[in-house]
Amino acid sequence: MTSDTAPDARSARRAFLAAALRRPATMGAVAPSSPRLGAVLASVVPRTGEPVVVELGPGTGAVSEVIAAKLPAGARHLAVELDPAMVEYLGRTHPDLEVVQGNAADLGKLLAERGIAQVDAVICGLPWALFDDATQTALLAEISRVIGDRGAFTTFAYLHGMTLGAARRFRRRLRGTFDEVLVSATVWRNLPPAFVYVCRRPRPGG
Repeated sequence: MTSDTAPDARSARRAFLAAALRRPATMGAVAPSSPRLGAVLASVVPRTGEPVVVELGPGTGAVSEVIAAKLPAGARHLAVELDPAMVEYLGRTHPDLEVVQGNAADLGKLLAERGIAQVDAVICGLPWALFDDATQTALLAEISRVIGDRGAFTTFAYLHGMTLGAARRFRRRLRGTFDEVLVSATVWRNLPPAFVYVCRRPRPGG
């Protein structure tokens, strides 16, 4: 990344806030993910071979930078983003990132159009708490299909939200969808504090 395109913290915050104002009903975060949270989300990124890693809802690219630092040469790193302005921002500030404008609910189709059938990891920053049950189920089905039996899926939730029924239902949905669902330690150095779900091996019919 060259110095004239590299994002600084101030420009990233401006882009994030602008996206929140454009789409208040679809932005579940109050700030970009911290590097600490990004490191836990990216813990499933393979360091060898030629892996394919997909981000859903990359926002300003805070986690994208952590992923890029781990990827080996020859890897493919795609980010699916719905907001056209954020797509433009990511293309300008993260020129090595393959940004795909589209809906994560069409993940399989978006990847197939780019010659990808399965991926090694899906790292997700989507606001699950804002989605209804049908949308959550559809998204998890798409993610399950593309990671298959060998890939991994990570996403995060805010600690303060775990007292809500919607958060408990989402955790049950994850455990009904994947054979393995691990929960990380709390990442206190994030605004607000969060933790990560690490999911593998989709259940048949899950």
